[in-house]
Amino acid sequence: MAAEGFDSFDDQPVQAPAPEVAAEAPAVQAAAAVAAPVVSRAERAETVASPTVALRRGLPRTPGGEPWPPADAGARAVVDPVAVQPISAASSVNDPEAAPAAEPLVAERVERVEVAVPSGIALRRGLPRTPGGEPWPPADAVATVAVVPVAATEPASASSEAVVAASEAPSTPGTDISVPLPFQRTVWQGDAPRHGAPAPEPVRHGPFTKGQWAGVVVIGGIALLGAAAMAVFFVRWLLSTTPLQDFLTTYPGEYHLPEGAPVGFPGWLGWQHFFNVFLMVLIIRSGLRIRTEKRPTAFWTPRGKSSGKVSLTIWFHQSLDILWLVNGVVFIVLLFATGQWMRVIPTSWEVFPNALSAILQYISLDWPTENGWANYNSVQQIAYFTTIFIAAPLAAVTGFRMSGMWPKKAEKLSKAYPIEWARAVHFPVMLYFVVFIAIHVFLVFATGALRNLNHMFAAQGSVDPTAYADNWTGFWFFVASLVVIAAAWVAARPMVLAPIAKLFGTVSSR
Repeated sequence: MAAEGFDSFDDQPVQAPAPEVAAEAPAVQAAAAVAAPVVSRAERAETVASPTVALRRGLPRTPGGEPWPPADAGARAVVDPVAVQPISAASSVNDPEAAPAAEPLVAERVERVEVAVPSGIALRRGLPRTPGGEPWPPADAVATVAVVPVAATEPASASSEAVVAASEAPSTPGTDISVPLPFQRTVWQGDAPRHGAPAPEPVRHGPFTKGQWAGVVVIGGIALLGAAAMAVFFVRWLLSTTPLQDFLTTYPGEYHLPEGAPVGFPGWLGWQHFFNVFLMVLIIRSGLRIRTEKRPTAFWTPRGKSSGKVSLTIWFHQSLDILWLVNGVVFIVLLFATGQWMRVIPTSWEVFPNALSAILQYISLDWPTENGWANYNSVQQIAYFTTIFIAAPLAAVTGFRMSGMWPKKAEKLSKAYPIEWARAVHFPVMLYFVVFIAIHVFLVFATGALRNLNHMFAAQGSVDPTAYADNWTGFWFFVASLVVIAAAWVAARPMVLAPIAKLFGTVSSR
């Protein structure tokens, strides 16, 4: 492209060099191309072009402007004594025509190119070259760049120097060349720009992060509320139909107990209820601690059996299990001895259609109005039967298989009842107890809190559903039981448990 008279960068026309300086053109153009960025730092560093040398022009400095530098700009090149052409000392460097004719020679090399800087504009200065010195370059320095040597065919004459010069053009006084020139933006970041190192992976709790869990809870809660509202409207519409109204009349949600069934709750049942809740809460607490404990703080070893060493948390959990089983055995004995079993064990197949009727009434928010002092509804009866005679034995059997009391040498028994089965059942049974307790407490408060608390904690009640509806005795007994349970929850730590465990074995830190 250069041979055709166009710039290789912006395809702008370039002034061709004069024939008489054809030999000097490659060196001077190379020097001008290197020196051009230094000159272009000034706001208006324009020079008058030499009649024989034209600078290469590049991109415009302002949008829509002319290519830079201007077409009439020039450069001054200083060469060594091996001159381009011998001239007399009397000749003027600014008037090439005044020089006498001489045999043209080819320059051996160009030492440096000096770019003229307009007056009043200083070069950018950097760090000093010696400790404590002045910034480099000096304040009056002229920019100089090296040029690749050009081989010569003949030695030059003894002339001292040949200069191709250009006069200095006027410029804007006080221009600060350190300020970047304004430009029109032509490059933007893409859709996926790079911003250094990637962000660290967020901490996950199970399959989700904390933020994701919060979103699951919020969205899941909204979805459950929506599904519950739809279920309520649907069941209420269903119960308004004639067949379902007849069904509710036939099966109101409870059936009559056998003759001789006791009425009310004896005092021992209230105490059994308190001990059961007290032990169950601590069992759930210690069981969850066993699942999450990575390094126990203390260990317990039975006397005379060093192989039975377990963590203090496991000892506490198993001790509570034993007390809970003892309380359960006493409860079962008294349950059958006093006839209270007829209240919690179904005695008729009518329990199932009545249970369905009670469930529909619960969903429709028109809850059953039975009096628990005289009888439970069928849903309550099935739930109590499942808890006492199914869930509790499963918890005991699976817990015994996982404990240190299981006989280690019973290989056939261990093979018939693998510990993996026990682990697969024990934890879901614990979750069942948690759900049962939550629903049980909710319904106690939602269906007449004072009356129900009097039944369970004060053993006070009547066949009249409105009796004891404003009696606070059972409520205060309930509050006292919560205080005791909370105190035991806080005290269930190694500092308190270790002295008690030492009464039955040895406590150590490892």
